[in-house]
Amino acid sequence: MTVKLYRTPKSGHCHRAELMLALLDVPYETIDLDMANGAHKAPEFLRISPFGLVPAIDDGGFTLADSNAILVYLVQTYAKGSDWMPTAPKAAAEVQRWLTIAADNVYAGPCAARLVKLFGTSHDHAAAVAKAHDLFAIMEAHLQGREWLATETITIADVAGYSYVAHAPEGGVDLEPYPNLRAWLARIEAQPGFVGMVRSPVAELA
Repeated sequence: MTVKLYRTPKSGHCHRAELMLALLDVPYETIDLDMANGAHKAPEFLRISPFGLVPAIDDGGFTLADSNAILVYLVQTYAKGSDWMPTAPKAAAEVQRWLTIAADNVYAGPCAARLVKLFGTSHDHAAAVAKAHDLFAIMEAHLQGREWLATETITIADVAGYSYVAHAPEGGVDLEPYPNLRAWLARIEAQPGFVGMVRSPVAELA
């Protein structure tokens, strides 16, 4: 069975889902939507993703949208009981905390800054860059003396956080001041099965 992944290639949200599929060695095919021409609002896609959002997956007739929900589903389906998603209360809570940070702080910071530079959105770029640096300073301190965000092993928290942080320079956010953060990115990139997101030009860094 091959999982269908509906995506747009430059979306970090979509890349989260693809990276998880690749790291779990789950067979998948990508279906790129022509978002500029409204493919995500077509009736056939809205049956898969009612809000018209990517990523979305179709796994043998089971459809699901939302990148973090997809990470949870994939691990629970294809790697249940693994370290990817711990069940011990404290570890599980730490994973959930970083999933929330990925949905909130990462989106408001490096994601929003990149949206302005790549797609010309109306986000406040200076504010997004400032939020990114605030986030990265916290992550830099958190990663001092540790390898992964939530536990002693890689989890879905690391996958959720990776894409927009790794591509922050495309939004004009400099990663150079954060050696622990850059080492964390390198550890993810060294994982067997890692697949990267398509690179875009680096903006003027701040």
